[in-house]
Amino acid sequence: MSPPEQSSLRRILQASPRLAARRLWGGDERLPLAEIAGGSCLGGHLEQLAGRSVLLRTGDPLFAALALIELDGVARRIVLCPPDLADADLPLAAETAGIDAVVFDGALPPLRLTDALFVAMHLPPAPLTAAPRAELATEWVMFTSGTSGVPKMVIHGLRGLTGAIKPADPDDPPPVWGTFYDIRRYGGLQILLRALLGEGSMVLARPGEPVADLLARLGRHGVTHLTGTPSHWRRVLMSPAARLIAPKYIRLSGEIADQAVLDSLKGSFPGVPIGHAYASTEAGVGFEVNDGLEGFPAAFLERRGGEVEMRVMDGALQLRSARTASAYVGGGAGPLIGDDGFVDTGDMVERRGDRYHFVGRRNGVINVGGLKVHPEEIEAVINRHPAVRMSLVRGRRSPITGAIVVAEVVLNQPCDAEAAVKDEIIAACRRHLAPFKIPTSIRMAPALAMTAGGKLERAVA
Repeated sequence: MSPPEQSSLRRILQASPRLAARRLWGGDERLPLAEIAGGSCLGGHLEQLAGRSVLLRTGDPLFAALALIELDGVARRIVLCPPDLADADLPLAAETAGIDAVVFDGALPPLRLTDALFVAMHLPPAPLTAAPRAELATEWVMFTSGTSGVPKMVIHGLRGLTGAIKPADPDDPPPVWGTFYDIRRYGGLQILLRALLGEGSMVLARPGEPVADLLARLGRHGVTHLTGTPSHWRRVLMSPAARLIAPKYIRLSGEIADQAVLDSLKGSFPGVPIGHAYASTEAGVGFEVNDGLEGFPAAFLERRGGEVEMRVMDGALQLRSARTASAYVGGGAGPLIGDDGFVDTGDMVERRGDRYHFVGRRNGVINVGGLKVHPEEIEAVINRHPAVRMSLVRGRRSPITGAIVVAEVVLNQPCDAEAAVKDEIIAACRRHLAPFKIPTSIRMAPALAMTAGGKLERAVA
């Protein structure tokens, strides 16, 4: 449900027929969306921020959501800082994006910008004393999940960000959205926009919030639609607090959704629709798969003239649509979109029968004696073992082959027969994988590290 031309988030909210019943929960804060749509947390500085390039640096994701609603259509550009962006990276980001205003909560960000306006946010929202100026087509700038140095910044527009959102059915009960993502990343922002444009409410996750605490909050507020990465969901399945939620719709995105996690969710939440979606910060939302199977139908690539066109070039998935980012910020990042309009996602796929399966990232390959190994392909085999909850495959240096394959495995519960489980995993790998892909060692681990974006933490080759 893309917004009309020059329609801001605030105006969309103000036009909502269900506005009075909708809420935004952030931690212990409970804000009616009607109060947000008619108020401001910017201390009377909204007019001064008109037409500026604003760096949005908040510790609390609730303030980030409020600022986006207030600044869309008012600011020329909003640069949305993820929570793990280092303070040391702020000056270069601000210079690259032409920042002339900073909106923040809590402590003043460590930035020295000549003639820039610094605005601290406060709750509760104060009633607006004047209507905002004529609306701008605000640029929404997001950071990619960089692996070293300062990640790239990409430019989106509200119409592209909301291009995959379908209109709400007025006969359906209003949804209560929740996500394990932070809304300052692409995946979390998508859910915030679905809640705001789809006549729903939303419960926001807090940075570093324990899984059990978040699940308890989601359950208290009656979340009906819940999203996260497969790694997020594996942690949910390991938590006794999973019984506190009763979602009516589950969606996975951000990582490869293998059959093991899809089947586990189906068993834990019987009768609940479970889908997985493909999206990236650069390519935007690509597609959803709702048939309960990993991968996606090959027929998706045969669609022509639709909202999203797809193709596979040299094994990598490429997308073309109005949902993609328009460009990187700054001149040193190179082109984002090819001459023919396609974005190369870097995600490698392999056709098996009438279906494509994701096998990993182009830059995540392990080189074993000149042969390419995608860790995710091996993890998908390991994760099928009934005792395994999740796994991480990586390369270890070898003086003979350059690298060997090793695996770390998290079990569903402590097990006295770990040696037998390891033997069974190796046997399964031998049945389904080429010899050079079989792990040379398996280590049982209590947990696996995750990035701030909810993905398994991988060392990139």
